[in-house]
Amino acid sequence: MTGLDTLRPRLPSPVQELSDPRFARHGLGLLLKRDDLIHPDLVGNKWRKLAPNLQAAAGRTLVTFGGAYSNHLRATAAAGRLLGLPTVGVVRGQELAGRPLNPSLARCAADGMRLHFVDRSTYRRKTEPDTLARVLDAVGAPEAYVVPEGGSNAAAVRGCRALGEELGGHADVVGIACGTGGTLAGLAAGLPPGRRALGIPVLKGGFLTAETRRLQEEAFGGPRGSWHLDDRFHFGGYARVPAALDAFAEDFEQRHGVPVERLYVAKLLYGLVALAEEGAFARGTTVAAVVTGRPFPQAPSTASR
Repeated sequence: MTGLDTLRPRLPSPVQELSDPRFARHGLGLLLKRDDLIHPDLVGNKWRKLAPNLQAAAGRTLVTFGGAYSNHLRATAAAGRLLGLPTVGVVRGQELAGRPLNPSLARCAADGMRLHFVDRSTYRRKTEPDTLARVLDAVGAPEAYVVPEGGSNAAAVRGCRALGEELGGHADVVGIACGTGGTLAGLAAGLPPGRRALGIPVLKGGFLTAETRRLQEEAFGGPRGSWHLDDRFHFGGYARVPAALDAFAEDFEQRHGVPVERLYVAKLLYGLVALAEEGAFARGTTVAAVVTGRPFPQAPSTASR
């Protein structure tokens, strides 16, 4: 990929075997797929989803969308800085304009991303052609390359297929935390027959089944691979990190010496431990958890993507 190869991503990312009695006593193996080690700035599935879109942008201004604590906005801003690509982040919440930037948005601005705040009604309609055209006109980039919220489009899904291909010889079940469904859609497509993907949504709503199917249709022309979702472990919604989840993540860090990002990875790991205790996996199964991010100062419990 032009330009991207100079960033030297660590691919395939490492696979780390853990000894955890909560899995071992049920006859299960536990692996971590350390996508958080792919690149210092373009972490985890953000690299896999952004790389094909950055190639397609071909030097044009890249416009994308997210909430005030969006991992996707941060990664896009970092990519712009590293590749000399102009970026614009359309941020949900006009009430945020004029206030001091939180650590996440401050990082975006420091990386050169131009922030454009819109009211929530406009943000909900961002995929409508007329609304999108008005937003692009407002940011002075009518010919921009547009990446959707969370980075999940057909190009991103195809980019995430390599994740399944890298894990196919290691794990029987691969768990991943889900926000928009794009990584799950690609992961499942890359796994060989007999292996399955498990998505743990971090938001309430139950919309990801249809969205993941839609993304596979858009990327591959139809369903690919074996996958399902378990929506019991969102802990109340996006950016909700109650004390019990925080304590679980801290305990996991102490057990294994691995930093646990709270908004996505902690919910995935909690869900996998709960499923292991429930007997959801047959003895002899090797379960892999994809570590898609690393800790960063986050929002309070009401924050948005």
